[in-house]
Amino acid sequence: MILATDVDYRESNAVAAGILFERWESESPVKEITVRVSNVEAYVPGQFYKRELPCIKALLDTIHDSITCILIDGYVYLGKDRKPGLGKHLWDMLEGQIPVIGVAKSAFADTPEPAELIRGNSIRPLFVTSEGIDAEIARQCVRKMHGENRIPTLLRRVDALCRKGHGARGMGRGAWDWENMLKFFILLRPQCCQTYVYEYSKFQ
Repeated sequence: MILATDVDYRESNAVAAGILFERWESESPVKEITVRVSNVEAYVPGQFYKRELPCIKALLDTIHDSITCILIDGYVYLGKDRKPGLGKHLWDMLEGQIPVIGVAKSAFADTPEPAELIRGNSIRPLFVTSEGIDAEIARQCVRKMHGENRIPTLLRRVDALCRKGHGARGMGRGAWDWENMLKFFILLRPQCCQTYVYEYSKFQ
């Protein structure tokens, strides 16, 4: 099974979510898991893994299926110097037994261009890094994941799953996402609806 993970935070509490699926092209998960984690560490710039890694570990402790690869929301390596990111620390915690692929939505300073991946009709890249699996193979795996937009279907789903644990909706960790912004603009300017729909589709 392939495992996609994500974590959503509310102050000192978090919900870690995981989706298990069989093939990279899968549209639907085999299983969904959520775990509530209390007393998570405060965010420290440059040490994000100390906050998120315990949450992913708590999630993994509840999974008894055989996992062939783990997808995280973030980086395995940071920048051209390949500084260890969340994914590398996860790889080390697992003693190199399971390949880890990081899929980041935002660019990190000096991220090598080969890490960029354009999907669907989007003009914005995802940033794919990995350990335990060849970097190009990792990008191809993410490329062929189900979904015509920038973010694969199951990565959107696991994001929504962890946020749902807090009663929230949307993509990412911010209060607003592109879908909600689109709805807001349409309410303001109904006559421009088609333009906003086009712009929204380009960024997904």
